[in-house]
Amino acid sequence: MTLSELNQLDKPTLALALGKCCGATAWIEDMCQLFPVPDEQTLFDKAREIWYDLAESDWLEAFTHHPKIGDINSLKEKFASTSTWAAGEQGAVQQASQQVLEALAAGNTAYEDKFGYIFIVCATGKSAAEMLSLLQARLPNSPEDEVKIAMGEQAKITQIRLEKLLAA
Repeated sequence: MTLSELNQLDKPTLALALGKCCGATAWIEDMCQLFPVPDEQTLFDKAREIWYDLAESDWLEAFTHHPKIGDINSLKEKFASTSTWAAGEQGAVQQASQQVLEALAAGNTAYEDKFGYIFIVCATGKSAAEMLSLLQARLPNSPEDEVKIAMGEQAKITQIRLEKLLAA
């Protein structure tokens, strides 16, 4: 879809398209108010600006729109609208050893138990072992620090997905 096509969508259709990039309702609503946008860089800049201005509750809402790293069944079922993108982002997990997958599952559980939300990482270009290493490195973080790191990772994911939306 081109930016011109995105600019011409009605608000409900635009909201659905943007929702594939980031699941925070407030972000989607604020983004819809921007349209039409003059160019892609403005779109990317405003998306980032709006994201960083949201409340923590909005960030947490966005996190619920992601499958757990390595949870292929979740990708297929719950996240059908973004499953192709998420599967590509997590593609390296499919080649991971059983040991790495089990460690990811255990790490995901420990992370969710500690922080109350799933481990968020921009998985694009990362191997399963790299994601496991990042997960383990972030587990000791304080909740205050970790939510900001996760929020930054979501910003990267949103940028990549906006680019994919415009390339679709």
